[in-house]
Amino acid sequence: MLPTIVLVGRPNVGKSTLFNRLTRTRDALVHDQPGLTRDRHYGRGRMGEKPYLVVDTGGFEPVADSGILAEMARQTLQAIDEADAVVFLVDGRVGLTPQDKLIADRLRRCTCPVYVAVNKTEGMPPATAVAEFHALGLGEPHAISGAHGDGVRELIDLILQGLPAVEEPEPVAAAQPRIAVVGRPNVGKSTLVNSLVGEERVIAFDQPGTTRDAIEVPFEREGRRYTLIDTAGVRRKGRVNETVEKFSVIKTLQAIEQANVAILMLDARQDIAEQDAHLAGFILEAGRAVVVAVNKWDGLDAYQREQVKKALARRLGFLSFARVHYISALNGSGLGELMRSVDAAYAAAMAKLPTPKLTKVLQEAVAHHAPPRAGLFRPKPKYAHQGGQNPPVIVIHGTHLEGIGADYRRYLENAFRTAFRLEGTPLRLELKANVNPYEGRKPKPLSERQLKRAQRQRRRRRKLFAD
Repeated sequence: MLPTIVLVGRPNVGKSTLFNRLTRTRDALVHDQPGLTRDRHYGRGRMGEKPYLVVDTGGFEPVADSGILAEMARQTLQAIDEADAVVFLVDGRVGLTPQDKLIADRLRRCTCPVYVAVNKTEGMPPATAVAEFHALGLGEPHAISGAHGDGVRELIDLILQGLPAVEEPEPVAAAQPRIAVVGRPNVGKSTLVNSLVGEERVIAFDQPGTTRDAIEVPFEREGRRYTLIDTAGVRRKGRVNETVEKFSVIKTLQAIEQANVAILMLDARQDIAEQDAHLAGFILEAGRAVVVAVNKWDGLDAYQREQVKKALARRLGFLSFARVHYISALNGSGLGELMRSVDAAYAAAMAKLPTPKLTKVLQEAVAHHAPPRAGLFRPKPKYAHQGGQNPPVIVIHGTHLEGIGADYRRYLENAFRTAFRLEGTPLRLELKANVNPYEGRKPKPLSERQLKRAQRQRRRRRKLFAD
């Protein structure tokens, strides 16, 4: 197990900025607005030959007893309980605050070492910057700059020296499916993640927009490892006004592109909106396998359920290849079938399609229904091979394939999907028409010897026809 370093502090002291520097990523959202980070965010860092885990936490409000601040505080306390070392960040430009003192009082109960890091001290004399923070009574404060990197290496070296050396675990040989849980705000994405993981891993709150970042959560189910990605809710573009929300939407779209399977969550107690169709269209455009989960199914009567199914067929008919599950994330009903469909969709997206069988399916489909004539010529598909995975790409070769229309492409897609049981994943066809290598090339002029040979051949043909 790698040593775990947890970043703690009040809002807007630079925890996410330091997290991004330690992990050498841009995974954590950074903005001037306080309270942007809410859930625990795990990342992997390395200092020389020493690897470690670093945990970004939300702004810590130790005295909060209700609402979203209390949930954020609970997440921070869970991270502290898992920590091997805690970095207590304070703002060197603002100075010591009463809230810093409250957090320090709570951190004194930790069994792990606590290091005070005075952030935002670039351009300031270190001794002056840290002077007043000696009053916290947590040892020698360290002047750093998370944005510029000043003093960060020295601090991490000091922390790792006090922790036992641990070898980095071997990477898991089997591929881990990455599953992005996406949908509109307040449809139950975080509740689903918590139900699958079996703990309150992310904040699930009845306030829309609780999740702002894309949080990766590794977990294991029935002996198989997965990575769940809890994402921020995506609203209609015209209603997204705040800069932070725009960044959250971007992170959600990036999570879809980096995932293998997307779980599109819908709220059975709300109308299936145009935004749901737009989000489904983006998943399809990204080529990701998809499973539709209609949440909050419990409590609906038979008429309401029938109306939801009709609306689903009307709005999301273009996802006919995807399985639909009616679940309750809060009660845990239907989650087993949902994960089995996720496994099937992942297997279809990563399937290896042998060339002989692809060509056979293509030839049988053409023999059963040939492509319609386009102009003077009829397209002639001849053979096919696989050109990629996630989504599966099938490359078809032949002549005059530019004349194949959208209807016949769908016919071929359905033939391949049925033959290989590619359920839950988009399928892409690439048509490559054979090209005459001599087309457009001017013939070279004949040499004198070739001209004389051609003349002799003409004379022989004339003599033959004359006889």
